[in-house]
Amino acid sequence: MSVIEKTVEVQCPLTKVYDQWTQFETFPRFMEGVEEVKQLDDTHLHWHAEIAGVDREWDAQITEQVPDRRIAWRSTTGPQNAGTVTFQQVDPQRTRVTLRMEYDPKGFVENAADMLGVIERRIEGDMKRFRDFIEERGQETGAWRGGVSGGAVRNQPH
Repeated sequence: MSVIEKTVEVQCPLTKVYDQWTQFETFPRFMEGVEEVKQLDDTHLHWHAEIAGVDREWDAQITEQVPDRRIAWRSTTGPQNAGTVTFQQVDPQRTRVTLRMEYDPKGFVENAADMLGVIERRIEGDMKRFRDFIEERGQETGAWRGGVSGGAVRNQPH
């Protein structure tokens, strides 16, 4: 398994940044290679992406979600990956977002891309594009304020 961790500071309040991240279907707007993310229900997503020139689809489950603090996931089909994204208020108008992702590259092309740092640079670029996306908009495109523990929704959004 390879591990990548990247952090970006966003010039927006914590709640707005967190709320935008919960809008998974907007990920193709700032994540390179992500063709589509479909939210199947509160805890399940279907991904379609190009990884190192290889077309991939997989399902993922949100295993933990604490509003304004953290979201964790793991793949349930397709390429093995898991991770967390955490949100920390730096000051009332600035938020630190840290993405930690573990993944298992498959095949020669993905392993070569991993060893050359292609995947790491892509994720770093995705984090910067997320920052630019929310800063330019000035507000989130939506929000989901529910919590998830052990993959089960523990409280409904209000």
